[in-house]
Amino acid sequence: MSLLTVGTVAFDAIETPFGKTDKIVGGAATYIAWSASYFSKQVNIVSVIGDDFDMNELDLLKNTDAKSKSRGKIDTQGVEVKKGEKSFFWSGKYHLDMNSRDTLITDLNVLADFNPIIPNEYKASDILLLGNIDPALQLKVIDQIPVRPKLVVMDTMNFWMDIAWDNLMKVIAKIDVLAINDAEARQLSKEYSLVKAAKKILTMGPEFLIIKKGEHGALLFHENNVFFAPALPLEDVFDPTGAGDTFAGGFCGFLDKTRDISFENMKRAIIYGSAMASFCVEKFGTERLKNLTHKEIEDRVREFIDLVQFDIEIAD
Repeated sequence: MSLLTVGTVAFDAIETPFGKTDKIVGGAATYIAWSASYFSKQVNIVSVIGDDFDMNELDLLKNTDAKSKSRGKIDTQGVEVKKGEKSFFWSGKYHLDMNSRDTLITDLNVLADFNPIIPNEYKASDILLLGNIDPALQLKVIDQIPVRPKLVVMDTMNFWMDIAWDNLMKVIAKIDVLAINDAEARQLSKEYSLVKAAKKILTMGPEFLIIKKGEHGALLFHENNVFFAPALPLEDVFDPTGAGDTFAGGFCGFLDKTRDISFENMKRAIIYGSAMASFCVEKFGTERLKNLTHKEIEDRVREFIDLVQFDIEIAD
């Protein structure tokens, strides 16, 4: 099986209470690909960058070291390089609780005219993960794929709910899994209760809904079933940027590897996605994701299992 993701490959400049960076490589598709590549045999990326982008970083992403067996192949032929133009750039500052941040700079640059073209080799990908981009572009991607993938997963945000509602509803009607945070779920559904919000959102099109709650874990909804996965308490959280995308990459990568898109297997995928996100926040940018081993990942998953596993007898 293979995974196709469409999203940003970009530069970020980040400040948190624990440090700051100059320009580093970020973007939704970058985090997704790094994370998914530890599970999928092939991850295909469609994005756009300027010629200011560090091509060494693109080579690292592609896993060009033939001796490396830890990750699958990342194919970047779908990443368009625009000569004489600059890559998308975002700068932000996180507050002490790390759950809120201020956007300082957003330079769309090449993203302003992004027209995603899906290479023919990508059109048979088994899982399509639509990164957080304009819903009009997400629709363009779906329309280019002649045979529906086995699973279509979508990320979005409140910004698109504010300015692109009609197109957003069109995309949501065409997908299988929607992944959003709790504030976005409330805005999308106009319900405060996340249970009521989920019920309403599931009538809009998706069969599954993931509501991400940051350091408080994630919820998976399907029909009348609910699954909760906790977040792992960590001693050091340096940078939450990209954690949601890393989660999505791990979630989809695990489903791609196991070839099982049932609700029961999605529970496992949620844990693997959460494990990958827990690595992401331990360093700035994608740094922590670059040299993981499968033993580290399995050990981290066991920590999640130990966190919630217990024996109990129901008192009469």
